[in-house]
Amino acid sequence: MRISRHIYIHALAVFSLFIISSNVYGQPVKDSLRSLPLNHVKIQGYLGGRIDQCIGNRIMKQDYLHLIEPFRYRNEDRLWQSEFWGKWILSAIAAYEYQKDPRLFGIIQQAVSGLIATQTPDGYIGNYTPEARLTQWDIWGTKYTLLGLLSWYDISGDKKALRAATRLADNLLSLVGRGKTNIVKTGNYRGMPSSSVLEPMLFLYRHTGEERYLNFAKYIVEQWETSDGPGLISKALKGIAVADRFPFPSSWWSYENGQKAYEMMSCYEGLLELYRITGHPEYLKAVQLAVQNIIDTEINLAGSGTAFECFYHGGEQQTEPAYHTMETCVTFTWIKLCNNLLLLTENPMYADQIEKSVYNALLASMKDDASQIAKYSPLEGIRHEGEKQCGMNINCCNANGPRAFTLIPGIAYQSSGEGIFVNLFCESSATIALNEKENILIEQKTDYPATDRIEITLHPGKPATFTLALRIPAWSAVTLVSVNDVKAENIQPGTYHKITRTWKDGDQVIIQPDLRGRLTNLNGYQAITRGPVLLARDSRFGDGFVDETAVVIRNDHVVELQPVAEKPANIWMSFTVPMILGTDLEGEFREPRPVHFCDFSSAGNTWSADSRYRVWIKETLNVQKAPYKPY
Repeated sequence: MRISRHIYIHALAVFSLFIISSNVYGQPVKDSLRSLPLNHVKIQGYLGGRIDQCIGNRIMKQDYLHLIEPFRYRNEDRLWQSEFWGKWILSAIAAYEYQKDPRLFGIIQQAVSGLIATQTPDGYIGNYTPEARLTQWDIWGTKYTLLGLLSWYDISGDKKALRAATRLADNLLSLVGRGKTNIVKTGNYRGMPSSSVLEPMLFLYRHTGEERYLNFAKYIVEQWETSDGPGLISKALKGIAVADRFPFPSSWWSYENGQKAYEMMSCYEGLLELYRITGHPEYLKAVQLAVQNIIDTEINLAGSGTAFECFYHGGEQQTEPAYHTMETCVTFTWIKLCNNLLLLTENPMYADQIEKSVYNALLASMKDDASQIAKYSPLEGIRHEGEKQCGMNINCCNANGPRAFTLIPGIAYQSSGEGIFVNLFCESSATIALNEKENILIEQKTDYPATDRIEITLHPGKPATFTLALRIPAWSAVTLVSVNDVKAENIQPGTYHKITRTWKDGDQVIIQPDLRGRLTNLNGYQAITRGPVLLARDSRFGDGFVDETAVVIRNDHVVELQPVAEKPANIWMSFTVPMILGTDLEGEFREPRPVHFCDFSSAGNTWSADSRYRVWIKETLNVQKAPYKPY
C-alpha cells in the first residue's frame, strides 16, 4: 500500500515529537569536515583585500569602551545595546585568530576586562533594570555576552572569563526554567531571540561538563514544541514554509510575529550544536528541511533575503522593490548556518549558497573604504549607511557584518579523514595537517570570479596519498578539470570532484568553471548572473536610464558578455550586455546595443545618488510574440 507524502510527513513529525518528549538521545556526532586554524589560511586577491580592509578599518577602529557603557548603567527596559559588545568582540577574536596581530589581542583583552568589571554580585552582565529583566532583548544580549566571553577563553585560557560566563549563565538559570519563567514567553518573536541562548549554553557545557547547562538546553528545545513555542522542529518536519508558520501579525515588532529570520536561524544553529552532543537525528533533519525551504522560497539571486528582517516568500517576490530588504545580520547568519551544515554533512550545496552570499550580498554590504557595513543591500536603489541604534554610535549590522568577513578563511578550505576540501575559489593559500606528521601546503592562483582559470598547486613535504575534493558549482554546466595537464572525466555539477592519488610537490590542478552569462526570467523581469556573481546596471556608466525597460539578447538563456577594461573607479568587474532598450523600435532603436553592467557588490558602492543601480530589468512586452509574452 502506498502512503501519501502528506500522511508520511505528518506521521514522521508526530513520531519525532514523541522522541523529543521522551528524552531519547543517541551518541555524540562528529562533523564530517573540519575547519582549519584561521592563521593557517591566507586569503589574497580582491576578496582577501576586502577582508583585510574590514579588519583594519571597521573592527580595529571600533570604540569598545562605548560598547561597554550600557552594561555600567543598566537602565534599559526595551532596547538591545547589550548585543553590540558581543557581536563586535566575536569578529575581533576571529580577526585576531586570522592575522595574529598582537595589537588586536591587547584591544580584546581590555574590552573583556572592562566588561567583566560590570558584573553584579548576583552574576548578571547586562543593560536592563532589575524590574525589566527577562523582557524584550535582555536574554538575547546575554547570549552574545556568553559567546564573547567563551570565545575569549578559547584563545586566551583566561579563567576569569570562564568564571564570568558561568556566573552569568547561572544567574539566568536561577530565573528561567521549569517552574520558573518560561523562556519562550520572554522577549519577542515567539521567544526565538531568547531561545537562541541555546548555542552558548551548549558551548558552556562543553567547557565545563556541568549537566545543568545541557539540561537547560534540552528544556529550551522542549519548550519550542509547546503551545506557546515557535514549533521550530515540528513545523520544519511538517514542511511548513518559514514564512507561513504563524498568522500574519497584527503588530510586526511583537511577540506574535513568528517569521523573524535572523533569530529563527540562530535557534537552528543552537539545535545543530545539540545534535552534535546528543546525536538526535531529527534535530539535524529539522534544520536541513528548514534550510532547504529557505533556499527554495526566500534566498534571492544575491544570496540573501527577508524584508523588515522577516521571511515573506521573498524568492518569488524579489523582482518587487520592498522596504528594508537583505539585512546584513540575516546575510551573516545565513552564511554561518550553511557552514554549520556543510561541516556536518559534507554537502557542497551549502558551499554553493555561501559562495553566492559572499560574492554578492556580503561584499555589497561594505562601504568602499570598509568603514561602514550597510544594514540593508536591496537589489535596486542607492546604498547608504544604516541608522544609529539604541542611542549609540553603532547599529546591529555594523557590529555583526564583520563576523561574516572573518568566517571566510575558515570556509575556503576544510579537511576530513580522507583529505582536503576546496570550498571557495579565490587567490589564497593554506597549510593543512593530514595527520600528526604530514602537512600539505596548498596554493590557489586565480582572479576568479573575474576570469575562469583556477590553478591549484600542492606542496606536500614528501609524496603523500590523500583525496583532493574540489567543489564543482551547481551553476557550472560545464567544468573542466585537469591534473598535471591530464583531463579529468565525469565532472558533475553540484558535487565534490574527488581525486585520490599520491601527490608530489608541485602537482597542479587546473579548474575552469563555466562563466558564461546566464539569464533568469521572473515575473516579467530579467536578471543576469555570471558564475556566482550577480550583475547590475549602475548610473555611473552613463549609458541610459537604469530603470528603462529592455530586452536582453540571449540564446537559450545564455547571454554574451564582453569584459570592459575601462570602468568607473572602485568597480571590480564590468561587462557589456547586448540589449534592445525602451519601447521604441523605429530606426536605430530596433538594433541591440551594448549596455554596461557591473558586479552587484560594486553597484552603488559610492553610497551616493551618482550610482543608482538595478538588478532586475523589466522586459518590454512584444505582443507579436504569441501568446502575448515578452520578447
